Parts: sequence; structure tokens; C-alpha cells
Amino acid sequence: MSVWDEVVGQPRVVEQLQRAARDENPTHAWLFTGPPGSGRSTAARALAAALLCEHGTGCGQCHACRTAFAGTHADVTNFVTENPQISIEEARELVVRAQDRPSVGSWRIMIVEDADRMTERTSNVMLKSIEEPPPHTIWLLCAPSPMDVLVTIRSRCRAVTLKVPSPEDVARLLVARHGVTEHRAVECARLAQCHVGVATRLALYDDARTRRQEVVSLPLSMRGVTQAVRAADRLHRLAVDESAADAEARNDEERAQLLVSMGAPETGRVPPAIRGALNRLEADQKRRSRRIQTDTLDRFLIDLTTFYRDVLSVQLGTGMPLINLHLAEQIQGYATNTAAEQTLHRIDVISETRRRIRTNVSAQLAFEAMMVSIV
Repeated sequence: MSVWDEVVGQPRVVEQLQRAARDENPTHAWLFTGPPGSGRSTAARALAAALLCEHGTGCGQCHACRTAFAGTHADVTNFVTENPQISIEEARELVVRAQDRPSVGSWRIMIVEDADRMTERTSNVMLKSIEEPPPHTIWLLCAPSPMDVLVTIRSRCRAVTLKVPSPEDVARLLVARHGVTEHRAVECARLAQCHVGVATRLALYDDARTRRQEVVSLPLSMRGVTQAVRAADRLHRLAVDESAADAEARNDEERAQLLVSMGAPETGRVPPAIRGALNRLEADQKRRSRRIQTDTLDRFLIDLTTFYRDVLSVQLGTGMPLINLHLAEQIQGYATNTAAEQTLHRIDVISETRRRIRTNVSAQLAFEAMMVSIV
């Protein structure tokens, strides 16, 4: 299996990147854009692997391909920020690293996921390096759309535009990669709206499917303000619990590794010099936990939107297949007892809440306001 097989449902993109990989002097900066779940970072890693491939094709079998795609190749920096935004310090570190010559391959490749999280000041820090990188450095930036990246950055990058893969493509990937049944793969692809990462989580983890079922069923139990506030509290607690579970084991491991690397005593008080490093680590972990929680809440809101999307589809008689097919009877009843104008309003309220939770507002208060407005 070549690295291109991982780029699901993007034949034109694969053809474009294969041509670039064969070029002796490829473009020095690329911008991969597409909706969530379209595989932006996967396509970037595939190009990185092909550029470093020992056979020059992205075979997926050689050591260079496997390590480059996995992000462990010595000449590949795959950067994902743990913060809500890419900080200036992180950007400066990337610029410094981009100056290094390749150690084992032909190129030094800098992959920046979530490039849309760069502020204008951060973008300006990286601008010179992206505009005129060292001869052997290639930048691969990923963002939802070109408009999410500062114009001075995107004007210096070659564009790669991805689309949402088809349900059939996602289902085939789940069957081939994870060995799930075809029925489950098709169902998870539909529930995830063809988002490969979400579909994979739903296919492999029963608790993820249970949480999603609880989220999309919330509107069926809300009949007044009291139920709305309780539903908002339940959603918030689900997100907090999930983010805490994701972070707890990782935080403990990072703390133990830091103590060992700095030679801290196994027992007794931590020396002041090490205490400062621990405080910085804990601050980073707190910011990461905040981002995980925000991303989890956003995913819940997307799932909630699918319920009202199905309701609106029934109300307007579009004939589109339902996402939440398992709730078809309840959706039909809900659509009969409400108006399409109300449904559109509720979708708008959820969209506004998605925007608000990425600011400094209290997520719990934002959810309460949303649920009360919905009912």
C-alpha cells in the first residue's frame, strides 16, 4: 500500500502531488485546504513521504516513507500546537528549525497543521522563512480554507484544495484499515458525515457511539427551560469528562519523563530549579486540556446540528437521506410538530455557539444560553 492510498477520495489531489514529488525542484511552500475530515494533514504527510521516498514514488514500504508518514523521520517536523493559537515562541522555534540542513534525506520538510490558528503577528514571524526558505526546506501548511490564513502567507504558497470524501470511500477505508464490518463502516461514515477521523473513532469505540447517541437525542427530551439547562449541563460534563480522560494519562507520563530527564530525586521535595520547569509543563498541560475540551464541545455541537439538519430535510421534503437514520421515526414526529423557520433558527443558534466557545466566554454559560434559546 503506497502513501497515496491514505489520501481518501481525492484523485485529482493525488495526481497533483505525485507530479510534484517527481519534480526535481518542487514548490517550496504549499497550503492544503479543505473541510474538516477531508484529510488535509494526511495529504501533507503523504507528500512529505513521497519527497523523501527512497524510490521517489511514495511507495509506503521503504523506511523513509514509513517514518515520514508517521512523523518520526529526522527531516520531517510535524507541528501541532497544544494551545488555542500558535504562539510567537512556537513560530520562532519552527523558523529556527527550518534553517537546518536535511540530515538523511534530500529535503527538510515543515508540516504545520492548523495554520489557521496563527494570528497576524505570528504569521509575520514565519513570513520571511516561508517566502524565501533555505534551498532544501519545504513548508506544508494546513487550514480549513485559504481565507483562514493571512493573505501574505497564502499568496506565497501553492494551493491544494481537498473535498469531503464520499461515504463509500470512507467506508472502504474503515474496512481495509481497521477490519470493521461493511455495515458498521457504512453507518459510521454516514454518522460522521464522511469525516475520516470521526468515522474511525465511531467504528472502533462503542463509548464514542454511545456519547453521540446521547447528544443527538437531547432535543427529544427538552420541553422547557429546566430541561434545557439540565441538557446544557449534561453536555458540558460529558466534554469535561472526555477531555480529562484523554489528558490524565498523558499528563502523568509527561511529568514523570520531565522529572527523570532533569534528575529529580525519587522522593522528597522537588528542587526549586526543577519546580520552575514543572510549573511551565503544568501551564502547557492546562492550555492543552482547554483545547481538547473546546474541540470536544465543538464536536458535540456538530452532532447536535445533524439532528436539526435531518428535521429540516423532512420539513422541506428534500428527499436527502437522513444522517441519523436510527432516529427516523422520532425525527419525523419532531418535524411535524415544529416549523422550518424554527429549525433554521436553532441551527443558527448552534453555529453561533460554536463561534463563541472558541473565545474566552464560559462554555457552560454559552451552552445554557443556546439550549434555552432552542426551546
